[in-house]
Amino acid sequence: MVVRDPFCGMPVDPEKSKFKVEVWGKVYYFCNERCMHGFLEAPRIAYFSMEIGIKSEIPTYSGGLGVLAGDTIRSSADLKIPLVAVTLVSRKGYLKQRITEKGEQIGSPDEWNPSKFMSLLPSDVRVRIKGRDIGIRAWLYEHQSLTGGVVPVVFLDTDIEKNAPEDRAITDYLYGGDDKYRLKQEIVLGIGGIKILEALNLNIKKYHMNEGHSSLLTLELLRNNGMNPDKVRNQCAFTTHTPVEAAFDKFSYDTVQELLENEYPLEILKEFGGRDRLNMTLLALNLSQHVNGVTTAHMNYSQKLFPGYHISAITNGVYSYLWTCQYFRKLYDKYIPGWANEPELLVRVDPIPDDELWDAHLLAKNDLFNFCKERTDIELDIDILTIGFARRATEYKRATLLFSDLMRLKKINKRGKIQLIFAGKAHPKDLGGKMLIKKIYDYMTQLKDEITIVYLENYNIDIATKLTSGVDVWLNTPLPPFEASGTSGMKAAHNGVMNFSVLDGWWIEGCIEGVTGWSIGPPPDEIIGDKERRTRELDDLYSKLEYIIIPTFYKMRDEWMDLMTNSIGKIAYYFNSHRMMRRYVTEAYL
Repeated sequence: MVVRDPFCGMPVDPEKSKFKVEVWGKVYYFCNERCMHGFLEAPRIAYFSMEIGIKSEIPTYSGGLGVLAGDTIRSSADLKIPLVAVTLVSRKGYLKQRITEKGEQIGSPDEWNPSKFMSLLPSDVRVRIKGRDIGIRAWLYEHQSLTGGVVPVVFLDTDIEKNAPEDRAITDYLYGGDDKYRLKQEIVLGIGGIKILEALNLNIKKYHMNEGHSSLLTLELLRNNGMNPDKVRNQCAFTTHTPVEAAFDKFSYDTVQELLENEYPLEILKEFGGRDRLNMTLLALNLSQHVNGVTTAHMNYSQKLFPGYHISAITNGVYSYLWTCQYFRKLYDKYIPGWANEPELLVRVDPIPDDELWDAHLLAKNDLFNFCKERTDIELDIDILTIGFARRATEYKRATLLFSDLMRLKKINKRGKIQLIFAGKAHPKDLGGKMLIKKIYDYMTQLKDEITIVYLENYNIDIATKLTSGVDVWLNTPLPPFEASGTSGMKAAHNGVMNFSVLDGWWIEGCIEGVTGWSIGPPPDEIIGDKERRTRELDDLYSKLEYIIIPTFYKMRDEWMDLMTNSIGKIAYYFNSHRMMRRYVTEAYL
């Protein structure tokens, strides 16, 4: 049997080769010593994220942050960026959602078996938590691209027989438990992740922390580099995703000392992580050479939160091929060959005939409506303007803003019929988020004779692909400045779906009023009171729906088709993860 040298690609006879090495639990054979050392010494970027959304069947994500991490991996494989990702196995997932007829969310564990999707690596390591040595093993998932690129994803797991029952459960629930449980998870992710990569003999040149959950890795790097912070900074990049200080992970030093004891000097923790509490964002900021926000607006907010730090902006993107439905893929293949690996080519969308664009949209819409019928037994009309709203159910997303004035909404609906599709999970401890879901169900009952409303339970990647391609308008109503980026509207744009959104996050950069979609309310930097802002938002929401969106959809099809074309050619071509990853390579990794 002949295999290929993974470094130079030449054929090698394993029985005759004197040069072999085991990496990722596999034995690789080489032509010569130079190739073997070249393979081992090839520099890699380690991408750490508490959650990663690979596919719906692997429920190790809760929302936008994890799905973004999945898109990062997909684009890195396409572009052959030498990335290795590290996350937690989250054996019981985030939340399996069921909603009662009254709109009450019932959550249960979303259990899955990693052995069905990945292989167990031979290396395991130990971290010390609360005076105990806790074993960590790792599962390997390899994401392979059609371009030949491969990104390994390492899932850390403490469910090992030799661990105490309490410790075996550390990697069970994504974002579960109390502060102590969360800190244990972050110790496993950051410190355990570094140790696993070392055990695998990988040559890591850069550590990218996707949000602050993994920033304890800097402590292990400090120890490995003789407590030299400059050496650690040269190895680290940090992306912050949170625009408000209250949302940063912070732990009391009593809790930190209880769990970490004297593993790392307390004074070092306070010097880099904050005097009063261990702030994971501050720890990452102080020990990273490159720091970026996820939109220009988010960069500006972050700069105000952390004056004196240099924070740049790399606006998020989505993985074009995944988030483009099958019908639009066929269109793009026909008229824009090469778009899948060069999404910027979508700027050339104009030659696609309007009738073919509209037919593709109707096919996607029909697929979504069939899915809704199957899941909810509710019939939707393909000829009616359909508005989608799907994201994590939490108060700042303001999922019920559209229902603020029911009389006006009913009046608008008489001018041109609308139907609504919602989806989204609330965190088990987010009572406000659960209440939002219940309120939507109450409105479903109140409006049942006038406006058809569907709520799809257990929102995941598969449902998101159907929703973002099958509605006519994508609605987003966050309370500024809480939406650091948001990416669902970018996914919608890849399918010619119109964005109708509050000016926050990415939409500040993507919105050309009346060209790529429509804004709701004033820009976030306009200094006005909360009451006036709310008044203007509602006026914009209802007025544009009544006097612009509905008439254009029903009576001005040519103008609507221009908007669809603009959505693809002026949004999708730019707001994609290929562009995003090229920026990370040149600005954060090199």
